[in-house]
Amino acid sequence: MLEPGFLGGAYLWVKSAHVIFVVFWMAGMFMLPRYLVYHQEGLGDQAEEARWIDRENKLRRIILTPAMLAVWVLGLALAVNAGLFAGTEGLGWLHAKLLIVVLLSGYHGWAVGYARKLAAGRPTLPNRRLRMMNEVPALATVLIVALVIVKPF
Repeated sequence: MLEPGFLGGAYLWVKSAHVIFVVFWMAGMFMLPRYLVYHQEGLGDQAEEARWIDRENKLRRIILTPAMLAVWVLGLALAVNAGLFAGTEGLGWLHAKLLIVVLLSGYHGWAVGYARKLAAGRPTLPNRRLRMMNEVPALATVLIVALVIVKPF
């Protein structure tokens, strides 16, 4: 069954690509905070620091940022297709999902910024709090999946 809207026969392809890039983005979002913990614990060892800086940069350049951009472009196309800006009823779940994705994108930016702080040798969080920050992507994933599958409002 095709979703009505401007995507027409491309709808399932766009939806498939969106899900694929969500998986890539979330894989990176699970990895980067863990990298930050290890990087921070390795501060003071120049060789170790250099390895973590390289890993974080590659993860950001090759996976995280391209996947996030694809998620946004494809997701917005799907949202428009579903009638987000046309006043379609019953899309409260989509508004909530988009809010969480905006927050997750902000977290992505924070994590990249914190990687840059660590690269400059300026950590600002205690290790325990940094470890707790690892849970943000998992919580966002749980909420987003529940909203998309259950569509509670």
